[in-house]
Amino acid sequence: MNVLAAVAHPDDIEFTIAGTLLLLKEAGCTVHFWNLCNGYLGTQQYPREEIIRLRRAEAAESAKLAGAEYHDALFDDLGVFYDASSLAKTSAVIREIAPDIIFTHAPADYMEDHEGVCRLTVMAAFSRGMTNYVTDPVRPIFNKPVALYHAMPHGIRNNLGRLVEPDLYVDIESVIAKKRELLSCHRTQKEWLDASQGMDAYLEEMERLCAEMGAMSGKFPFAEGFQRHNHLGFCAPDFNPLADLLGGRLISAAR
Repeated sequence: MNVLAAVAHPDDIEFTIAGTLLLLKEAGCTVHFWNLCNGYLGTQQYPREEIIRLRRAEAAESAKLAGAEYHDALFDDLGVFYDASSLAKTSAVIREIAPDIIFTHAPADYMEDHEGVCRLTVMAAFSRGMTNYVTDPVRPIFNKPVALYHAMPHGIRNNLGRLVEPDLYVDIESVIAKKRELLSCHRTQKEWLDASQGMDAYLEEMERLCAEMGAMSGKFPFAEGFQRHNHLGFCAPDFNPLADLLGGRLISAAR
């Protein structure tokens, strides 16, 4: 199976999805890391081209450690908009990768880049088999089913500060140390968050959120949570490859 994580900024994968991606890699999947934004605003000390270079190198280092394929950014930070040009570019990458599983941001998250990337990714996947829709650059269609999963918003709370409960919990206890190692690749992001948002214990914050989701699951010490996107236009209602690949490491939330 081909698995794509499509997120906004360098470090978003590692903060929210990387544990599950590591497990899917262990299960034999091909994994793709894609940050759609170049991270150029995530600094208080480096000029534009230098921070882009540094953050790209950090993201590529993390992907390599995870055994994943790395894909370059398309947009500047705060430059993600749902328009025809952006959708055509995003759709071209989706068609190149032809994923079976896509992870992206929650539809309601704490900042606009996350929400914009979510919207572009969902529609790019939806249009994957539309013969008359032309991507930029032009790429051939693919018609296989795609399962789409939304990661938890940052802080497990939406843009109104309300707790978001996952549909699915993935047990990441066995890979939490590796997830931390991947996140630690993003050294310039740690500097930025320390200075701009007061998020001093960067790695500890990630582990705290995974422990909070583990407690929410009622079963796992550390977990990542996801909400399943509506299957209509993407796959059959019973197409759930994440469950097939992860087995007992995935549980559905009681409703």
